[in-house]
Amino acid sequence: MDEELIARIDKKLDAIVRLLAVGQIGGKNKTEAIMMLGALGLDPNIIAEIVDTTTGTVHARLSEARKRKAKGKKAIKKVESYE
Repeated sequence: MDEELIARIDKKLDAIVRLLAVGQIGGKNKTEAIMMLGALGLDPNIIAEIVDTTTGTVHARLSEARKRKAKGKKAIKKVESYE
């Protein structure tokens, strides 16, 4: 395939991903939307565009979620060790 055709296909696929993502976040606040789209593996730049925020905000929210998840796992392990 030539470069132009690949670029056109990539652009169309990107549009489809964005449309599907917007459909998934209906009714959610920005933080919830960021978390959902991040869990789906979307790039933070794309998430920022879809949610209408900055890439920095997306990175911060995803980082906070990873920290909360890690703390939750540690707390569960501690509780299980006392049983």
